[in-house]
Amino acid sequence: MPDPKLQIEMLHDRVMIKVENGDGERRSSAGIVIPATAQVARRLVWGEVAGVGQNVRTVKFGDRVLLAPDDQYEVEVQGSAYLVMRERDLHAVASERTEHGTGLYL
Repeated sequence: MPDPKLQIEMLHDRVMIKVENGDGERRSSAGIVIPATAQVARRLVWGEVAGVGQNVRTVKFGDRVLLAPDDQYEVEVQGSAYLVMRERDLHAVASERTEHGTGLYL
């Protein structure tokens, strides 16, 4: 039986991410329903940071990040799936912090 008080500390520049469920149908901005079976070329997905290592500088716990889920390490912790990757493999951070950014809003 797994220990319910399991504490995970990420090392170095590693980030643990809970990927948002994007396996189902999607709807385009024009309202067109795109079925789950439709394949698109290498799609980036959004996820939420669930853990950071001591050398991570840009993201923090709870940030929403953009990443490529292909070729990443997946781990299951207490029934939930997470991705473990290096901070440099993240493409963008969406947060309410305004000290840096492009001026784009989600």
